[in-house]
Amino acid sequence: MARPRSMKVTVREVAAEAGVSIATVSRVLNGQAVVTAETRQAVEQAVERLGGPTARPPARPGAVLVRCPYLLTDYFGVILSAVAEALDAHGRQLVLNAGEAARDARVLAELPGRRDIAGALLILPVEESEELAELRRRDVPFVVIDPRTPVPRDIAAVSAAHFAGARNVAAHLVGLGHRRIGLINGPSEWLASSSRLAGHTSALAEVGVLVDPALVTSIEPTSDWGYTAARRLLDLPERPTALAAFNDKAAVGALRAAHERGLRVPEDLSVTGFDDLYLSRSSVPMLTTVRQPLEELGGMAVSLLLRLMEGRTVEALHVELATELVVRGSTGPVAQPSAGRSM
Repeated sequence: MARPRSMKVTVREVAAEAGVSIATVSRVLNGQAVVTAETRQAVEQAVERLGGPTARPPARPGAVLVRCPYLLTDYFGVILSAVAEALDAHGRQLVLNAGEAARDARVLAELPGRRDIAGALLILPVEESEELAELRRRDVPFVVIDPRTPVPRDIAAVSAAHFAGARNVAAHLVGLGHRRIGLINGPSEWLASSSRLAGHTSALAEVGVLVDPALVTSIEPTSDWGYTAARRLLDLPERPTALAAFNDKAAVGALRAAHERGLRVPEDLSVTGFDDLYLSRSSVPMLTTVRQPLEELGGMAVSLLLRLMEGRTVEALHVELATELVVRGSTGPVAQPSAGRSM
């Protein structure tokens, strides 16, 4: 007896009913031609008996809106390039809404009425979670890439493991003997900033060190802001022995501040970045940093969006991709105090 159509039928149930593998069921539902006619018939009959659809629903027609209300610098550019390549591979056109001038545009409110747009990818959206929730209620498929603030649980989002990345880089510095570590963090309202502060705090707590609030500062993640923040931290009566920056750009600014003060990196001061952009390999010395999987973020977001546009079930709506500590020349053992030099 078939179940009511309102109940969901899982691929696993269909596979058990038809006596085939889950992969075979997926091939049939996806219309792949590598399945024999007999197997295809068996799967379709099993689906019909269970009350499920006999084929995957057609994907929504239209292009994909990609909203990135920031300058398309290397960080955003890498993500956007990966998104563009993935969409092109699936035959989807890309409609770009980008740049700081686009920040105040009411793009999301217009999406439900646009027949030319099938779905959207929102990179570090400036919109509040309530506006995103409203878009979800109006049945517009979209995925958030690197959420700026926490998003509701029923909204698809892809991000990097910010907590683990910050914890690993702080643990690296702790392992080198550093205890007084300045944190040049990102904007305080960003989700990534709070996650990285928590990871940084966790690593220091492992060795019984409480973070000194005077050593934590929040900035816009640029080289100039990193330079300004590093100057303030390095001019403290008891300066830090290491600086952990929110991104590679801020870390390069910190290197400039250290150079102005005659501090050698890493002999007198260790400096770390985050992202592992090309910039991290161009500085002198090259930066110890945390690799963010930027290309993977873009590719994974496209994959999730395509599933949503096809009406397919997505098991994990919040996906976190692993980061990787990359050790280079800008970090070293903590310097031993010497006469005439404050540590």
